Amino acid sequence: MSTRLRERVEKIQQILEKIATASAKNRLIIVEGQKDMRALRELNVKGKIIMAKTSRKSLLSLTAEIEKQTCDEVILLLDFDRRGKELTKRLTQHLEAARIKTNTVYWRELKAFMRHDVKDIESIPTYLKTLSKKLLVHKNE
Repeated sequence: MSTRLRERVEKIQQILEKIATASAKNRLIIVEGQKDMRALRELNVKGKIIMAKTSRKSLLSLTAEIEKQTCDEVILLLDFDRRGKELTKRLTQHLEAARIKTNTVYWRELKAFMRHDVKDIESIPTYLKTLSKKLLVHKNE
């Protein structure tokens, strides 16, 4: 069990490192709210982040705001719940219609490795801390 747990932690950390690297290379990240942005900052993601829901803008206004940014690609990191999935789908459609390159690969990978344990981006740091504690317990047994 601890081997699988360690592999899951390592894989999640690798995905987060890829996100941090991409963010540093002129990729814009879209999250739902302030707590999601803080969680990414805690996970060492330093690039430009826009909050989709706290701005209280329509998808058209949000798309227009994203169009004004000078970025190579937009990484969507919305929540993994039903509403987040729907927002990801709709935002992807709007951005692609505006000829803006979108990336949902990291979102899908994180969702797969977090299973049903995590429903939002803001919970990732706590989830990783919990898994790391479990690993320490298994290691000391």
